[in-house]
Amino acid sequence: MNKKEIAEIKRQFTAANCSIARICGCYVDAEKNIKADFREAFLSLPEDEIFKYFEIFRKGLSGKVGKNLFNLDFRGGQFAENGEQMFLLELRNSQLKDDDLLQEFYSKVIENYDYVGNYLILLVYDAYDVPGKGSDNIEMDDASDEVYRYIMCCICPVELSKPGLSYDEMAGEFQNRIRDRVVGMTDTAFLFPAFNDRSADVHAALMYAKKDLRGGFVEKVLGAAVPLPSDYQKDGFSELIESTLGEECTSDIIKAIHEELLDLAEESRDLPDIKMLEREEIFDIISEQSEGELNQKEFDAVYENLFGDENLMLSNLVGNGLLNVELPGVSVKVDETCTGDVEVKMVDGRKCLVIGISGDFEINGTKCER
Repeated sequence: MNKKEIAEIKRQFTAANCSIARICGCYVDAEKNIKADFREAFLSLPEDEIFKYFEIFRKGLSGKVGKNLFNLDFRGGQFAENGEQMFLLELRNSQLKDDDLLQEFYSKVIENYDYVGNYLILLVYDAYDVPGKGSDNIEMDDASDEVYRYIMCCICPVELSKPGLSYDEMAGEFQNRIRDRVVGMTDTAFLFPAFNDRSADVHAALMYAKKDLRGGFVEKVLGAAVPLPSDYQKDGFSELIESTLGEECTSDIIKAIHEELLDLAEESRDLPDIKMLEREEIFDIISEQSEGELNQKEFDAVYENLFGDENLMLSNLVGNGLLNVELPGVSVKVDETCTGDVEVKMVDGRKCLVIGISGDFEINGTKCER
């Protein structure tokens, strides 16, 4: 799913567009015991509760693709008898009306969700009447192409409220606050099937991870291959450059590679889909900046060891666009427009990091003359 498709589904979690038919929930304690569960017609809930659920489910569709949101492909793209993909499809087709399927789903999550503490499993079913689009790419509500039927699951931590004093209006005094269990924002979520090309794709799903991408959950509950985390891609790319270039890994070459990636990011900025870099494209980028000829076989071996057959997401390699220079006790962040001002030179027999100054500069917010 691309950004526009994710945003389109995210808009369904609003009062103006909501068509959610059913919501189910299961409260689990730290010992993995089910303390309570429920199933309700979503629109029959009190309005203030509905808006709280909207916040939770919108959170499960937030963040950047490749960092917090991950497109998952099911292994082989085929249905396996009694497999996770088939189970999710049965759960979707049941419209969350089958208690046995719900209990089986809760059990799968509890068994494979690695979390210390209490949490709430939320599950909704929706049938979204997808509006058609005219030649001008404007949505036409009266020209529906299909009904996108999906389920979305959000897993939220449930923690004790903070201790403190509260005001008791009846007694007219401040008293020790009674601590209760509060549902936090989404930690992990998934959408099935994916909404690829504005249509249901039962061979894919969208996953959200607030911080940690839980591999066991992805494999055992969703039956999908675990995607490479953004930090791993960035760190692995640095290791790939170091291993490939060896002694040729100079600051000038690193800056040149960084600038080439920034140029690619700018060229692909307006594309609807996420820009992915294949192995050959990455080899060409490094090779073009290298002073010598690179060994393709050695590069392939290092790449295979780090990433297997996976492509890398350009946005993960570029990050925030800054050039980060790290020295023992020193950290320098350089804007993409100023990378040419940073050089490594020998000064008085010492290797130094030299930053050209073309205007005023500050240290701790104070302007300096020299």
